[in-house]
Order: sequence, then C-alpha cells, then structure tokens
Amino acid sequence: MKKLLPDWIRVKPFEKTAYEQILTLLKQNSLNTVCIEADCPNRYECFSRKALTFMILGNVCTRSCGYCNVKSGRPERPDDTEPKRIAALVKRLALKYVVVTSVSRDDLADGGASQFVKTISAVRRRVPSSRIEVLIPDLAGNWDALKQIVDARPTVLGHNIEVVRELFPTLRPEGGYELSLDLLRRAKDLDASITTKSGLMIGLGEDKQQILKAMRYIRNTGCDILTIGQYLQPSKRHEPVRKYYTPEEFRFFKKQGAALGFRHTESGPLVRSSYMGERAISH
Repeated sequence: MKKLLPDWIRVKPFEKTAYEQILTLLKQNSLNTVCIEADCPNRYECFSRKALTFMILGNVCTRSCGYCNVKSGRPERPDDTEPKRIAALVKRLALKYVVVTSVSRDDLADGGASQFVKTISAVRRRVPSSRIEVLIPDLAGNWDALKQIVDARPTVLGHNIEVVRELFPTLRPEGGYELSLDLLRRAKDLDASITTKSGLMIGLGEDKQQILKAMRYIRNTGCDILTIGQYLQPSKRHEPVRKYYTPEEFRFFKKQGAALGFRHTESGPLVRSSYMGERAISH
C-alpha cells in the first residue's frame, strides 16, 4: 500500500490550460527545466503562473546523488543555440524574473560556467529589464569559472548545500560540504554586492541541531537568502524520507533564519530553491 503524505503536503490548485501551454512551449523549443526533470511538486502551480527554472547543459548529470531524480550518465556536448532559445522564450513569456540552473558537468573544464555566462548575456540582450537568478553546481572548485559567472552580474547567485554535513558522504559523495561553503564565501569575496542564496532539504535523517548548525555555517559565508524544504522521495530507488517536518517546525526554522541575519528565509514543506524566488529579493 502506498504511504500517504501528511495532510500539509498537498499540490496547490493550478490553471491546467496555462500549465499545458508551458509544457508545449518547452517541447517546441527543446528546452529542459529542473521542474520536470527533478519532479518538483510545485511545477503545476509555477507553470500556471509562468514561473519556471530553466536547466541548461542537457538533462543528464555527471553525478548521482541519493535524493535527486535527474538522470545521471554521460551528457552530450553543450548546445551553442540553447542560450538564444531560452532568451527567446523569456521574451515570448514576458518573464520578469528568470531562473537558470544546470546539471553538474564534471566532464567540462569550466564545469559549464561559460554556458551560464552565455545564457545570462542572451537573456539580457532580449529582455534588458529581466532579473536573473542562477543556481550553479560547485564547478569542482574551479574558482576562475566561478569568477566568470560572478562577473556576468546575475541578480542572485545560488548554490545549494542541500543536506547537513553529516549526510554529505552518503548522499553527495561526489561533492564536498566545505567546497560548497567555500563557493558561497568566494562569491562574496569576488563581489561583496552580489546577492547569494543557498538551500537545504530536510527529512533525510538529520536532527534539529544539525539543521541549525548548517544554517549557521551557511550564514557565516555571508549568504543572504536561505530556502528550507521537505525532502520527498522521487522513487523507490532513492533515499527514503526519514521524517516529515510539520508546518510549525518550518516556521521555527524561518524564525531562526531571521535571527541568524539572513535577509530572507523561505521555509515550508513544499519550498524549493527557486520557489517564489522573486519574493526573496523584494525584501
């Protein structure tokens, strides 16, 4: 028997026609979103209000994390036309806030940084007034590549820690906890004015003190915005959910984020890293 989710985890009502229009446009333009590839529960609501997170550099990741639904394997070479196609769709949809992420591309010398730069530039050319949030991988510690992205001046530069330190070796074996913290710190060193953002998934076996410790570590990098959301198991082959946190517990973490000095903390059962991204920078 399929395990029922808690009452507080429910997909919000959405406009089906608007949702299907986005699906059609993505297919017509051969574009990927992390919303679909990662099986995000918010995609119905977000697509129906014309909010989406483009995923560049293909839909195959060179890493395999225990919680992630994105396919892993050997990706194809980067598509040089992808940035222009994204920019064209941004223009068509009249998007004011654009979110761009990617799979990890350890097969590329710059980790895919140049594709982020090209995408930012292409969107800015087509829609100069757009605000652009990028959610980047750790670039395997290539700080020259990080500088390229910072120099492109995205509105927000995000990099998710994802899980607490204690779970990194099991769930993110190809990444590094200190490496991810270092990336957030170095982004601020490169440009103190840039808005940085990170995110945590909870429910994978961590305890409250480990979450609070991770929040402090992230804030100590100078990070401005934090998201905290409930992990939901994409399939039986993925890490199981160990705990469903209640809305009251998420409100507690939101208050702790404010106390730590984050400019904005988005904390809730269905919160994901780019969910309501535009709201975070309005604070």
